[in-house]
Amino acid sequence: MAKQYGLPCPVAKSLDIVGDRWTLLIVRDLLALGARKYVELSESLSGIAPNVLSDRLKQLEAHGIVEREFYEQHPPRARYRLTKKGADLRVVLQAFLQWGNKYLYDGVGVVHETCGHDVKLVTTCEHCGEAVPPRQTKMKYRRKEAAAAMGV
Repeated sequence: MAKQYGLPCPVAKSLDIVGDRWTLLIVRDLLALGARKYVELSESLSGIAPNVLSDRLKQLEAHGIVEREFYEQHPPRARYRLTKKGADLRVVLQAFLQWGNKYLYDGVGVVHETCGHDVKLVTTCEHCGEAVPPRQTKMKYRRKEAAAAMGV
C-alpha cells in the first residue's frame, strides 16, 4: 500500500491514487496506445520492475481507473484498458505535457485530429464560457477542513 497524504484536498486525494512513480505513465500509454497487454506495457515502460507494474495496475483497477479484460483463461492473460474515469485523466496529462514542453522537453504535442494543429488547454468559466487567464483565478474552499489545512 502506497503512502497517503491524508489531507482534505482534491489534489492530495488525487495524488493518493495516481501520484506514485510510473502510475501516470501507465495511464499515458493506455491513453495513447489503447488497451494493452501486461507485456506490452512492460515493454513501453522500459525500466519498470514487474512487481511495480503489477502493483500499479492493481491500484488503478481498485480505484476504477483501469479495467482488466481476460483474453485467455489458461493461463489467465489480461488486457488493460482505461475506464471513463481513467480516460478523464487525459486533461491532466495534457496539462503536464503542455507544461513540460514549455519548460523541460519540447518533444511531444497534442494535435487536433481534424486540422492537425496543436491543442492548448485553456481555462474557461463554467458559468459564462469566457476564457479566464490564470492570474484571474483563485482557490475557493468549499469545506472548512480544506481551508483549515491550508491555513486559511
